[in-house]
Amino acid sequence: MEEKHMIRKAVMEDIPQITQIYCDILDLEAAQKGHTGWVKGIYPSKATALESVEQGEMYVMEEDGVIVASAKLNQKQVPSYARAKWEYDPPEEEVMVIHTLTVSPSENGKGYGTAFIKYYEEFALEQGCRYLRMDTNAVNKPARALYHKLGYKEAGVVPCNFNGIKDVMLVCLEKYLG
Repeated sequence: MEEKHMIRKAVMEDIPQITQIYCDILDLEAAQKGHTGWVKGIYPSKATALESVEQGEMYVMEEDGVIVASAKLNQKQVPSYARAKWEYDPPEEEVMVIHTLTVSPSENGKGYGTAFIKYYEEFALEQGCRYLRMDTNAVNKPARALYHKLGYKEAGVVPCNFNGIKDVMLVCLEKYLG
């Protein structure tokens, strides 16, 4: 099957579509049909998307001109990462991190999450980063299963307050691109 999606750096005009994906995910969480552990009105929000676009770190996946997924890519490790038991101890400049990976709930099961992670890996290598890190909430079993399938290893579960959400069990994951 031919891939029709493309991933590109987000621009300000993308904020409404990115925010709509956040809202759709948060509505599922509020209805107890989600699995991210995110909380409406706290994280993620329009401000999350706006800040990421302004910093030039937000990327979006488009399918036929519609944004179906987004994520922030940078080299900033969240403070909670310091308490994980990482297998690798690379210099910070060789670590790439993906944050707030989202796929529109109406597009689940189409391989967009996997495609975005593959893009993240290629992007990291292009930036000279062979060490990849990410995190997810321990309650997000689908994401944990996907990341495991894609070769990411869990480096620990760290209790923390995360982006304003209290009592999160943050799963830290890593992968080395040798």
